[in-house]
Amino acid sequence: MPTYISTSYVERQNLTLRMTQKRFARLTNAFSKKLDHHAAAVSLYVAHYNLCRVHEALRTTPAVALGVAERVWAIGDLLEAALSLEPNRPVRIKRQFTVIDGGKR
Repeated sequence: MPTYISTSYVERQNLTLRMTQKRFARLTNAFSKKLDHHAAAVSLYVAHYNLCRVHEALRTTPAVALGVAERVWAIGDLLEAALSLEPNRPVRIKRQFTVIDGGKR
């Protein structure tokens, strides 16, 4: 129903993200110049927010409240899970270039 549509939840999440992640502020030392680094930092933030951070209103983490996790994770649990993953390696494509006869005369 349109009466229940509200952007306040999304706006609050955006504010929390901007205030806690300085990678979104351009004029800081933490600003990400590479997209891969930015994606990794945001992924860690989202995992911490949902698995480790106890929310005041819920009195637990969102993951526990939804039944995704059985317990609140410690930072060590999050780091262990993140470091156990195989890093994403960029796919390098070798392109074969052909020199065309001709050009400037």
